[in-house]
Amino acid sequence: MKSKVLKIVELAFDKKAVDITALDLRKTANFCDFFVILTGTSATHIKSIADGINEGLRKGGMRTHHVEGYRESRWVALDYFSVIVHIFDEETRLFYDLEHLWSDAPRLKLNEKASSA
Repeated sequence: MKSKVLKIVELAFDKKAVDITALDLRKTANFCDFFVILTGTSATHIKSIADGINEGLRKGGMRTHHVEGYRESRWVALDYFSVIVHIFDEETRLFYDLEHLWSDAPRLKLNEKASSA
């Protein structure tokens, strides 16, 4: 499970995603195991990150269950059943503040390069 999260983080970093965070929801939620939350700098950048993650995981045999928000690209959610990826623009990420809403969920230690992208 964590390997999927780490692959998503790697793919997001490759697309220059900003402020990458991963939350472990296994003891907190019953609908998924992890959130990966990150920021893109524009609608085009957000789509590029989403496409990069989808393409990278598809090569490994993992398909997206559901995609939400791609057209508007202010908040794109990629649902991989056990992992949900949230790709925000900065304003929308600050508004919804998922890290605060899920503050009781432990954060995964990420590669320093990825977490400070």
